[in-house]
Amino acid sequence: MSAEPLHHHDDDPAEIMRMLPERWHDQFLSEYHAALDAAHEVWRYEQLRELLRVWRLHAVAVSDPMFDQAERAVREGRTEEFVSMDEVFPGWADRR
Repeated sequence: MSAEPLHHHDDDPAEIMRMLPERWHDQFLSEYHAALDAAHEVWRYEQLRELLRVWRLHAVAVSDPMFDQAERAVREGRTEEFVSMDEVFPGWADRR
């Protein structure tokens, strides 16, 4: 027997919109509608689910008040206080 989440509403597009700062709404809606249209093909449904998962993670990141500051630090090369994804999750890139 495997454990399944009782509620899988984390990838609800309305919840993602609620979490996203307004500046991201148009991009999210454009990508969501394109993926939704494509999901009429049964074999492309999983792409819609993946898009929602990625956008949910993006919404969590960009809604953090420190996100802009951290992004600016990375762009300016001030990354000594950050660790790479490979350090945190070894082999993560291979699983994508």
